Amino acid sequence: MLRTTLKPYQPVGYGSLLILLFLFSTVCKTQAQQNSLYNYQQLSHLFYARQKDSIRKNWVCPVLYKEKETQKKYKEMWEERTDFITSSLEAKDFVHDKEVYNYIEQIILEITKANPTLIPTKPVLLLDRSASVNAYTIGGNIIAVNAGLVAFAGYREEIALVVAHELAHNILNHADNSMKERAEWFTSEEYKKSIISVLDSKYERLTRLKKVLEGFSFNRSKHNRYHESDADSLGIVLLKNSHIAYNPVYFLRLDSADIQYKQSLKQPIKNYFAGYNVPFEDTWIQKRSKGLSTKNYNFRDTTHLADSLKTHPECVERYNKTLSLSTTEGRELKIPANVQEQANKILIWNMFDNLNLTACLYRILLQKDKGNKDEWYDFMIYNIFSGLYYSDQQLNRFNVIAVKQKEYISKDYYELQNMLEQIPKESLEQYCKQLQNAPFWAAMNSDAKALKPLMNSINFETDISAKSKENAAKDYIANYPNSMYCEFAEHFKKK
Repeated sequence: MLRTTLKPYQPVGYGSLLILLFLFSTVCKTQAQQNSLYNYQQLSHLFYARQKDSIRKNWVCPVLYKEKETQKKYKEMWEERTDFITSSLEAKDFVHDKEVYNYIEQIILEITKANPTLIPTKPVLLLDRSASVNAYTIGGNIIAVNAGLVAFAGYREEIALVVAHELAHNILNHADNSMKERAEWFTSEEYKKSIISVLDSKYERLTRLKKVLEGFSFNRSKHNRYHESDADSLGIVLLKNSHIAYNPVYFLRLDSADIQYKQSLKQPIKNYFAGYNVPFEDTWIQKRSKGLSTKNYNFRDTTHLADSLKTHPECVERYNKTLSLSTTEGRELKIPANVQEQANKILIWNMFDNLNLTACLYRILLQKDKGNKDEWYDFMIYNIFSGLYYSDQQLNRFNVIAVKQKEYISKDYYELQNMLEQIPKESLEQYCKQLQNAPFWAAMNSDAKALKPLMNSINFETDISAKSKENAAKDYIANYPNSMYCEFAEHFKKK
């Protein structure tokens, strides 16, 4: 993968996966979507319910070690891997959106067919709703691709590079090796002696313990860096065998995804709200509180920042290492606009539902900068301000704004963040009510239109009880059981 740390879980054998793969392929043959976006039933907690049960039943930890202690530790890590995937499925992290899923699946199928010796069984694909520009392996011949990668990438070949890189991790068995290394280290005499030494010391126990763990983390990180280079090389071989073009520049472009919120808007913040006939005060975008966090700041100079969070080699280094492997066969294919638009909507809705409101709104404004006039984005602006108003009433406004560090955002993002933090409650209420009467509603589907009275009752019926809110949410779900927006209504049902 290009950014996300490799998930250290992968079974040694694939025999137990045959049932899983069969079930996945069966479920994939479901009826076509009726809505413009995915159906509620395509969220992973429902769509992959049988697969989740199959994983727990069939992913049995193999016996690799005679030493009971090491085998026990290995089993713990194996079960962590199982819990990771099953809990992620249950948490609705994945969605089987047919349009985006089929596009990525075709890339995987193309690479698999061209490399039958290296990839004897087609991997299982999961579409993660995350906005992160990445993909990752979780073991068990499974690959997860984020919607953020599809929304960000410019060409099919860029997605193919990331996918091939992840397939290489599976081929090289990196995840399973990582699990075994961890189990062996934590049960080794060296580790035990280090811990005993720390416990026997009278002073600075915490500092010494950190050094022990940091030493292990450093070794793992360095080892993973070697793994990344190996996966790069093998991934490019997979692409070459598939006659998919590889351009080293892709590494440099994908690296820029780290600073996507540093992209400036084309207009002043207030211009984006002018068409809605809502109030706007310039003071809202200016931080009024005092303190170190509001000192003068240069939003352009971030070259001094240490790159301490990276677990992979610099993309410039990866570019240089693979420059000689560049291929010119084939041509770059633009990702279809409908696929990219779908991926963008998937991650925007997910960000809203997870109450990451500033980033969600900023992505919408970036879409408007591209000339996108789809009324769905206006609908989402209404949802964002309604969600902010509700959160303000719950004394939770600061959390849903999800403040980002200035080092990683543009001046425009910072101003938008300030606006959502400082807009008065009265003005926020005016935004919600004014947007309820905006023209874009005429273009919305019935399930989207029905979200307005639900949102209105939650926000503005002052005498409504928790039970009434729950009933309103249940009514919505009963009337629109296939709507993706049921996910929002579920928050107001008792668990």
